[in-house]
Amino acid sequence: MAIKKDKVDCVVIGFGWTGAILAQELTDAGLDVVALERGAMRDTPTDAEYPKVVDELKYVVRGELFQDLSRETVTIRHGVDDLAVPYRQNGSFLLGNGVGGAGFHWNGMHYRVLPEELQLRSRYVDRYGKKFIPEGMQVQDFGVTYDELEPHFDFAEKVFGTSGTAGNLNGKIQPGGNPLEGHRSSEYPTPALKNSLGAQLFEKAAREAGFHPYPAPAANTSEPYTNPYGVRLGPCNFCGFCEDFGCYMYSKASPQTTILPVLLKKPNFELRTKAQVTRILLDSDKKRATGVLYIDAQGREVEQPADLVIVAAYQLHNVRLLLLSGIGTPYDPKTGKGVVGRNYAYQMNGAVNVMLPKGTLLNPFIGTGAGGVGLDDLNGDQFDHGPLGFLGGASIRHIRYGGRPIKQTPTVPGTPAWGSKWKAGVVDAYQRYMTIGISGSVMPYRDAYLDLDPTYRDANGLPLMRMTFDWHDNEYAMLDYMGTRMEEVAKAMKPEAYYKAIRKKGQHYDTRVYQSTHTTGGAVMGSSPETSVVNKYLQSWDVHNVFVMGASAFPQNMGYNPTGLVAALAYHSAKAIREQYLKHPAPLVQA
Repeated sequence: MAIKKDKVDCVVIGFGWTGAILAQELTDAGLDVVALERGAMRDTPTDAEYPKVVDELKYVVRGELFQDLSRETVTIRHGVDDLAVPYRQNGSFLLGNGVGGAGFHWNGMHYRVLPEELQLRSRYVDRYGKKFIPEGMQVQDFGVTYDELEPHFDFAEKVFGTSGTAGNLNGKIQPGGNPLEGHRSSEYPTPALKNSLGAQLFEKAAREAGFHPYPAPAANTSEPYTNPYGVRLGPCNFCGFCEDFGCYMYSKASPQTTILPVLLKKPNFELRTKAQVTRILLDSDKKRATGVLYIDAQGREVEQPADLVIVAAYQLHNVRLLLLSGIGTPYDPKTGKGVVGRNYAYQMNGAVNVMLPKGTLLNPFIGTGAGGVGLDDLNGDQFDHGPLGFLGGASIRHIRYGGRPIKQTPTVPGTPAWGSKWKAGVVDAYQRYMTIGISGSVMPYRDAYLDLDPTYRDANGLPLMRMTFDWHDNEYAMLDYMGTRMEEVAKAMKPEAYYKAIRKKGQHYDTRVYQSTHTTGGAVMGSSPETSVVNKYLQSWDVHNVFVMGASAFPQNMGYNPTGLVAALAYHSAKAIREQYLKHPAPLVQA
């Protein structure tokens, strides 16, 4: 029989970015909040201590900060008639674990969203007509506008200490920034990070090719900074150990460096680690949550009653928990009915790799996490899709991640992977090989979805999440076009050679190779319970005291990294809970 705890006002499931944001905002509103994190405690002094943290073997190769896939994973298949098999080695995406979640090991790419992305279906229908959307593509609007979210984008940037240069300040285009971005109410909290040589060369070539490059926004502070919560961050020292690591300089925004120093001291907040939530408990009519059930560090089953349940785990885990709890109707790809698991999407990435002339010294070990140069001319609906025959776009950028000795030693295609020729290839390429990255959107499809696996179970005996996903013709066409356009930039750099790394039609989704940890959908937001799981405030249509955070709410995926939008949606939801829901606990949007 489960141990029953005393009732609290709110329980938060998962303690990464969205869990920390909601806990901070709701404790400020006077609620007693308990956060349940299935992983261990992580903090900067203990888990990002220099020089121990700059260990590529431990953190990158062996995945110290990632989920133990032997205890819980996801099964994956390409089509509805295929057999799904477990994802047993870190590859395509990296699932975070422990306090801070993926927000502890990300590298800080902090983009907002192009305004049209939030009303994408409406935009496409208005501009190209309904027939331009292919059969089986389930693109839809978010149900919230950029104007509604702008104050929350702004506040999140201030919390994160994000560095950058404004391009559209209160509707006025600013020199040096991104002229294609949505309007912003204030400048970035800290100036843009200094560019590496590679970023300078990319910026110059992009301008010559007719594009509009801008400093990439980075949640890596460029100077000492104190955020609105009173937490102080230090300037980035360009160490080159960002993604997959904690930040020993307190420069990269994470829950640990921006929120937890304030939140953990509050008397009305409690964090319980190694607490694996297995189910959200519902009342007899399944219209209201009464709390959650979890397994603690000793393997005991514990019930935590609560008036409000915030689901703030990783995207895949959010969807799985809803399915395990019986909240919402599971999606059926055969009928197209149901919503939980619907509209799973990913990102389709590629690159044009450039070999610069001999004698070039890029010094790639000078890494800035997310700093660099990007361009949005081919992102969202910033260009005419009509004659191209595809939907979606890509964020193009050169980011200098670092030049670490194990995973960041590039060679040109055709170089042996071992031996003296490989060594010579590394020596030749290390200082003059750079990447123009293409981060492409992926549209949602009727046959791309999430459900519970009928065969495989986790260490607690619960069904694993099953992912059914593969690339579609639209995305192949999009990426091919992006590669062709980036050849223009590569040629403008006057290289010795360049190499396109563009996925060809017929090449299936390959989980063995890292692509991005930007999985989205499955509990999408929208204006109708017929096609969405949550409303514009991330409130469940079916159980009004359950709010579901994160990228599981995205109806389709975009070219940008998701964290900026995830944070803004979390603050938008927190404001609605504080100002509306707590006064009148009921659905905030009528179906």
